[in-house]
Amino acid sequence: MTAVLPREAAPAARPKQGRFARLRSLLSTTAFKIIAAYLAIFVMFAGFVIGWLGFATQRLLTDQLTETITAEVRGIAEQYSVGGIRRLVEAVEDRGRRPGASLYLVATFGGDVIGGNIGELPAGTLGRPGWIETDYRRAGEDAGDRPHRALAQVYGLPGGFRLLVGRDLEERDRMREIFGRGFRLSLLVALILGLIGAYFVTRRVLSRVDAMTEMSRRIMAGDLAGRLPIAGTRDELDRLAGSVNEMLGRIEALMAGMKEVSDNIAHDLKTPLTRLRNRAEEALRNASSDEAHKAALGSIIEESDGLIRTFNALLMIARAEAGNQRENMAPVDLTAIAQSVAELYEPLAEEAGMAIVVNAAPAMVTGNRELLGQVVANLVDNALKYGRPAEGGGRVALTVETEGGDAVLAIADEGPGVAEADRGRVLDRFVRLEASRSRPGSGLGLSLAAAVARLHGGSLTLGEARSGAQPGLKVALRLPRLVHDAAAPPAA
Repeated sequence: MTAVLPREAAPAARPKQGRFARLRSLLSTTAFKIIAAYLAIFVMFAGFVIGWLGFATQRLLTDQLTETITAEVRGIAEQYSVGGIRRLVEAVEDRGRRPGASLYLVATFGGDVIGGNIGELPAGTLGRPGWIETDYRRAGEDAGDRPHRALAQVYGLPGGFRLLVGRDLEERDRMREIFGRGFRLSLLVALILGLIGAYFVTRRVLSRVDAMTEMSRRIMAGDLAGRLPIAGTRDELDRLAGSVNEMLGRIEALMAGMKEVSDNIAHDLKTPLTRLRNRAEEALRNASSDEAHKAALGSIIEESDGLIRTFNALLMIARAEAGNQRENMAPVDLTAIAQSVAELYEPLAEEAGMAIVVNAAPAMVTGNRELLGQVVANLVDNALKYGRPAEGGGRVALTVETEGGDAVLAIADEGPGVAEADRGRVLDRFVRLEASRSRPGSGLGLSLAAAVARLHGGSLTLGEARSGAQPGLKVALRLPRLVHDAAAPPAA
């Protein structure tokens, strides 16, 4: 019988913990912190603008009230100058009966009210000439009613009379209240909308970062074919993901190359090592004279030299791919390298019944002369070995020419060439198209040439040298051309 395990209480608590952890991760992101900082700056700026507008509006209203009151005081005082206290009281009573926010009061020096529309003032108000803000009640209002607020000017008249002219501040207070409410509401709305926007923006950024993190974990677990997701928005995350993906592609290629090298070393070096051991064992078992021992030792040394050359080639490829030779670069002339290699291999070409032809124009590049010389020598050696026509004879042509900003050194032969399907593969290590492997070589020459080309910022391409039954092989080494400065002579 299969036991069924209960699935109750535990899973119920996990979503809450997950949501809390998710919210905490959102709040701790750099994107949220940046948005929150900008939101705080925006809220402070908006508060300053709204506060300044409110203050300026209040100041404008107060200035307008002051000008109006001053004009009315001047007009009423003229009435007193013309008709005395009686004319003044009549003018005040007439104006006080008009609807509006204007306030008038005429009183004696002792505070007895003679006329006006103000029913009650705080004690001592009329004893302070000048501008004041004071509470008041209009004439006819009960003592229990809430007092109003007014801006007024107390003016002393000849004969000890007091004149008070003012305006009710209800409109100004209402405007202040409107601005205050708008200030608080606008800041609240800005804060809420900013937080909502920050949440969604941060959530979107965090989801992309989480996807990149998950893919990174898969890659660290061994999935070298994995790549970081790209949303297609061309933003900074897409650019970062693209750069990381290029790096991952390079790492994957290097790991595949390392695996291939390990496999090739295991297969291609096992045979010469076994042959070396067999010859040594045969010499110990069968050699009966000094001449036989010397011949066996010579054969072993020759086989060892071949292994050393293979390992030296691998070491040179590794150094070139690591960029360790860049510090030894100087201006060099590709034509001089081509001519010196041609002179070096001319006797070997004559022995094989072939000819070497050089057709080169001066082309300066920045490079390592030793490595470039080794590359050209390897390519010429391959052409002499594998580029001989079936009917015999033939020639190897070395050309150097400039194409735009590049210098191109090409080695062309008249042999069978390389099939188009194999031209990319032969640039790998230990790849040899000769199935019998009867000719000497390790399959590292073209690999070294490609690695040196990449080290110099160039490329190595393979193509047909000519059309026909024997298309031949043309290997082109393309390097960035150097505009030669007479003050800096090329390396010899």
